[in-house]
Order: sequence, then C-alpha cells, then structure tokens
Amino acid sequence: MKKILIIQTAFIGDVILATSLIESIKQALPDVVIDFVLRKGNESLLEGNPHVRRCIVWNKKEGKYKSLFSVSAEIRKETYDWVINLQRFASSGFLTWRSRAAIKSGFKNNPLSLFYTEKTAHVIGNGKHETERNFELIHKRLPSAILQKPKLYPTAKDYDAVAALAPHSPYVVMAPSSVWFTKQLPEDKWVELIQKTGADKHIYLVGAPADDELLNRIQEKAQVAAVTNLAGKLSLTASAVLMKAAQMNYVNDSAPLHLASAVNAPVTAFFCSTVPAFGFGPLSEQSRVVEITEKLDCRPCGLHGYKACPRGHFKCGNLIAITP
Repeated sequence: MKKILIIQTAFIGDVILATSLIESIKQALPDVVIDFVLRKGNESLLEGNPHVRRCIVWNKKEGKYKSLFSVSAEIRKETYDWVINLQRFASSGFLTWRSRAAIKSGFKNNPLSLFYTEKTAHVIGNGKHETERNFELIHKRLPSAILQKPKLYPTAKDYDAVAALAPHSPYVVMAPSSVWFTKQLPEDKWVELIQKTGADKHIYLVGAPADDELLNRIQEKAQVAAVTNLAGKLSLTASAVLMKAAQMNYVNDSAPLHLASAVNAPVTAFFCSTVPAFGFGPLSEQSRVVEITEKLDCRPCGLHGYKACPRGHFKCGNLIAITP
C-alpha cells in the first residue's frame, strides 16, 4: 500500500472529523502517502498537516460539474491503491468509481456504492460518533489501526495571528453563529451567557465575516465591556489556536465544536434541534453538552437543522437554561 486518497467534500466540520481517519491510517501505515479531496474553501484546514501530501480541490460554486470532471481526471492520473469515500452522495461516488484504485471503500448509502470493492452501512442514531463510523471503513483492512481523535496542525502564521491580539487572560471564546437557525442557540441566550460569565474574564466572539452583524448585536445587547468581536479576523486554524488556550469555549452543534475537538480545547456545546446521539458531539477531554431537559415530540426535527423552526416555537433553543 503506497498511496491512499480520502474524499470528503462536505462542510468544515466534516473535514475536521475526517482528520481522525488520517491520524488512524498513519498510525497503522507510517510510510503511506495520503492525499485528500475537499471542497474549495476548506483546504486551509489541512495546510499544516504533515500527513497529507496534497489537497485536490473541487470548486462546487463555479463550474461545479466541469470542476468535478477535472478532479476526476487528477485522481485517475495518480492511480491510488486505495480510495476511501466518506460521503454518501453520487458526486463522490462518481469520483470513487472513476479512480481506477484497486480498493474502493465507502458507505453502502452512496447511490454508486455498487462500484465499491468494500462498503459498510452508515447508521445515524445508534450512539456511534461520526469518527467511529468513518473508522469502520478501514478497520477490517487495517486491523492494527487504532481509532484516533481529530487533529489539526495550526501553522506559525496562525499562532502569530493570535499572538498579535495579545489576548487577555483568563478568557473565554463564544461562537454564536451556525449555518442553520435551528442549530443556533438564540441570540438572547448568548447575551445572557455573556452577562453571566463574570467580569473577571474577557470574552472573544468568533465567526466568519458574514457573522459580524450578529456578533455586533449580541455585543451591544450584552452591555459588557470585556467583549471583543473577532468575526472574520481569524482563520479557522487560528481560531482553533485561540480556543485551545481559552478557559472555556461555548459553541453550537456546528464547525467550532469540531475545531475544539481537534485541538482538545475545553468546550460547552449547545444542542438545540439536533441531538448528540447523531454522532457529532464533542471529543475534548473537558467537554459538556447543554440541551433542554423537557421531552419534545418534535426533537430532533432533522439531521442538519432548518432555516426556521418547523413548529414556530423553537422550544428546543428557547428553553435551554444558561449556566456558565
């Protein structure tokens, strides 16, 4: 076994969790070459990873299918020994099928899994973490492999970016935003959390450039002096550096949760419409999940969340008790 390709072109959190597989493979096969296929915008997550030779980038937003065929051509040129597809969509199945790899592994749920040489079921809700489900794709072929935690390798540039902030100590980090409304702790709950955190700690709000308006509103409503809005100011891996040294990180069931896991940062994760049983909970040694105690017949309402509460009341978020 000389060359392995891992395919994960989904979102930020999915790529972070896939680093667990990279670590597990390298533990069992130290000399193997690993390449990785991901979507444009996520390549910075693997920039400093010493176990990844190259990232093959699929641009899904511009010329999606033209780019898909270009990626497929790059994969075929490499002639990988083993392609491991972590996704359950036809596009990634196409890349796997066209790869010319001797071994093609993936989940049965993929519509093109009939072209795989090895496959396993991807079952959500049975208590297994996503990293465990991914690990099942390699364990039979690599029985000596041991499941590893996700791991990021921030660069010197990331550390310099955080050092330039001259962060106050002690401090906490809060990541209030999520792509999906029903995965996001309500705005007023973040305000309450800030107000209850205590005047002896500085609070850093982190997020993407598009989160600036939300974070500004939360900061203004909280009326607490020791709050800094860092929306768009740090890269993902620099944010992970900041989180690593925080006294606590408060996150939704979203990408920052997995950033914390990948650097073993202390984390408190709020789960609104989704549940930890889906397999995307925190993996840090110091971690806490906060969710409502009341049983709702509508929760969980979906795996990925929604742009609005399907019932209109959003009790799974509004009834969460805030205790720092």
